[in-house]
Amino acid sequence: MQERKKMADALRMLSLDAVQQAGSGHPGAPMGMADIAQVLWSDYLKHNPAEPSWVDRDRFVLSNGHASMLLYSLLHLTGYDLSLEELKRFRQMGSKTPGHPEYGQTPGVETTTGPLGQGLGNAAGMALAEMLLASRFNTSEHRIVDHYTYVFAGDGCLMEGISHEVGSLAGTLGLGKLIVFYDDNEISIDGNVRQWFNEDVAARFSSYGWQVIPGVDGHDPRAVSEAVKQARQDVGRPSLICCKTRIAYGSPNMSGSHKSHGAPLGEEEVEATRKNLGWEHPPFVIPREVYDAWDARETGRKLQKDWEERFAAYEAEYPDLAREFKRRMKGDLPEEFREAAQEHLQELVREEQDLATRKASQAILERLGPQLPELVGGSADLSGSNSTLCSSSCPVEEGRIEGNYVYYGVRELGMAAMVNGLALHGGCIPYCGTFLVFSDYARSAMRLAALSGIRSMFVLTHDSIGVGEDGPTHQPVEHTASLRMIPGLRVWRPCDIVETQVAWRVALETARAPSALVLSRQKMSQRVRNLTAAQEIERGGYILLDSQDRPELVIIATGSEVEPAVRAARQLDQEGRKVRVVSMPCLEIFEAQEAEYKNSVLPRDVPRLVVEAGTTDAWYKYAGSKGAVMGLDRFGASAPGGELFKHFGLGTEGVLHKARELLRSS
Repeated sequence: MQERKKMADALRMLSLDAVQQAGSGHPGAPMGMADIAQVLWSDYLKHNPAEPSWVDRDRFVLSNGHASMLLYSLLHLTGYDLSLEELKRFRQMGSKTPGHPEYGQTPGVETTTGPLGQGLGNAAGMALAEMLLASRFNTSEHRIVDHYTYVFAGDGCLMEGISHEVGSLAGTLGLGKLIVFYDDNEISIDGNVRQWFNEDVAARFSSYGWQVIPGVDGHDPRAVSEAVKQARQDVGRPSLICCKTRIAYGSPNMSGSHKSHGAPLGEEEVEATRKNLGWEHPPFVIPREVYDAWDARETGRKLQKDWEERFAAYEAEYPDLAREFKRRMKGDLPEEFREAAQEHLQELVREEQDLATRKASQAILERLGPQLPELVGGSADLSGSNSTLCSSSCPVEEGRIEGNYVYYGVRELGMAAMVNGLALHGGCIPYCGTFLVFSDYARSAMRLAALSGIRSMFVLTHDSIGVGEDGPTHQPVEHTASLRMIPGLRVWRPCDIVETQVAWRVALETARAPSALVLSRQKMSQRVRNLTAAQEIERGGYILLDSQDRPELVIIATGSEVEPAVRAARQLDQEGRKVRVVSMPCLEIFEAQEAEYKNSVLPRDVPRLVVEAGTTDAWYKYAGSKGAVMGLDRFGASAPGGELFKHFGLGTEGVLHKARELLRSS
């Protein structure tokens, strides 16, 4: 027990010293959860510090990401490529130890956390991925997918609404490899949480269908260990281990105080804590025997070697399954996918299909979905409306051997966070659907997908006033522009099935960025284009219709507004005016093109008219001083969609009127 105390105290003091040196941070939670972390990481967590991406490792998620120094201390002490110097540079520019854990920046960090509760959602997605992959690849003789997902979560995580969404669904799906440690210290920034968070958490999670292990002393290693054993024995239910802890444990004057949550304790209190714990070492000094006790490199190497030997036996017996497993875990698409997608595009260019782009999306899933066994779909209780289901979709249900489609229920944020977890785990390419107007509910998780640079795909339908009679509550006006403001998120708003197909293909091929497909409810005419023009769609913006000579006006449009733009251009052509129509389905990709291409599509000295049924501000950079933007800087109304486009001047006549104005003034 004395060795365990020294190991836990090393976590406390490293966290305390790093926060103090940085002049900011959250020392309380790392100090309070150190004993739990010591038991989990020393006795149960299956990982290899030398190979952080080993596919059958346990996943550890710090949902209360403000406690990041706890995680950094664990990674450093167990032998990951995270030096003591990096701990000393906590929260500094360019360090591997940012204020909250960030995926891809620190070896061993499984997901970006900080917005409370999101890590819990990611972890549920990871546990779901483990379950799906195990059902697909394990055999009666070989268990090559067999790992747990462990989560640390605090009061704040369980206050956030996402914890209700994810907790409910995780229980319903029976994610038995998900084990959550609830740090029940009763403290948040404002003080003792019993003033505003007084519910029976154990009863709540029991009602979700979880195994709940209540009243565990989080500072008693034996009690924590027994709780973990009990949690691991019930593989049919996720487990919540309720750990009573004391924030800033070990601090003589700040323990139990909300003042220790989010600020350094101060030099005097740090030294008092050092003395109180009996830690006789200067800041950032760890005795060799403590390093040796924590070192997980040899154990991790043996664990991975054992798994690799078992996988070799599996591969010898099931070479095709093994090959498929390795491909999926690498994140590579099947070799035949791009060829199949190209053949499909050639077929679409020759055909004429007038479809709502949500229906076009479904048709593409029907064609390309069977080529991608790793595709895992879902919707927030809108499967029929989002058209996210296809004939190869198989529901994920408790007790079902295999599945590739999740009925998430009305849980947009939980759904998006779980999709991120599926993507982060590997072996799955996830997509999910809801109405564009409800992307507000999912936005926080979509933002984290972009920050993390992962292949999460969001199908967002009913994209404009074309929703019609449901009225302004369901008519997104600002949402497309708002999503385009998220750095790294690729927002596609296609105008027909050809553009939708390219959007899907590019999204699937983009392994390091999330994509949002913004799709229409109403039917849209397929545009006439040759294969060369169709292939240029993947550049984000391209010339859809051109004049024979240099254009006098360029009309830029997206989605459903491409059709009135084309009709207006053709009318103007009959009037002897030279007009080019540029379809701009993805601004982010167009902006990444070389200047020569962008200038060839949008000549600098030609007036431009932009048409999109949404807020206008972001489009003025394209319109320029000689141009104009047609959009909707107000909420919609309840009426048939066609009438609304006319009413708000976004039909063919409205585009013609504005185009003629610009041509007269140019």
